[in-house]
Amino acid sequence: MNKSQLKTNSHSLTAKFIHWGFIAVFGYALTKQVDEVEELEDFSLLQFEMAFASVFLILLVARYIYMHSTLPTVLSTDTSNSVKLMARSTHLAMYISLSMIAVSGLMIGGLYWSGIKSGVAMDIALWLHEISVNTSFFLIGLHILAAIYHRLMNDGIWSSMVPFWKEGPGK
Repeated sequence: MNKSQLKTNSHSLTAKFIHWGFIAVFGYALTKQVDEVEELEDFSLLQFEMAFASVFLILLVARYIYMHSTLPTVLSTDTSNSVKLMARSTHLAMYISLSMIAVSGLMIGGLYWSGIKSGVAMDIALWLHEISVNTSFFLIGLHILAAIYHRLMNDGIWSSMVPFWKEGPGK
């Protein structure tokens, strides 16, 4: 694609702030994660984890609503339907997997809070949590690869959300 064909649509500063801010929140969650479920014996940690998962879920839902009600895509109108479907599916799958991290974490915390510290229900909740985290990592990696692809294609998609290493005229 030549520079005259670059897309001019861009996400708003608010959308960029929400996108990058959510990355910071997710990064924080990864750095303070509970390593072993037995750590939830500490009631203050259990309360914090339950509150954090709730806030994480609320922020994720708010992000989804905002992003889909403002500028749902910056893909050009000549983008193939299969690419649009793949992009939408990947984004939706990321929202679902990230929300399932919080939901399964709340399930674990709720079970632990109610005295159920082992057994089938806890095993299922822990399995859901692990699958959700691993799926999120995979989808985030796919999202990053797609962003890099668009940067290399110089089609304007990268610059619509990324505040550095701008592409195109005037950068």
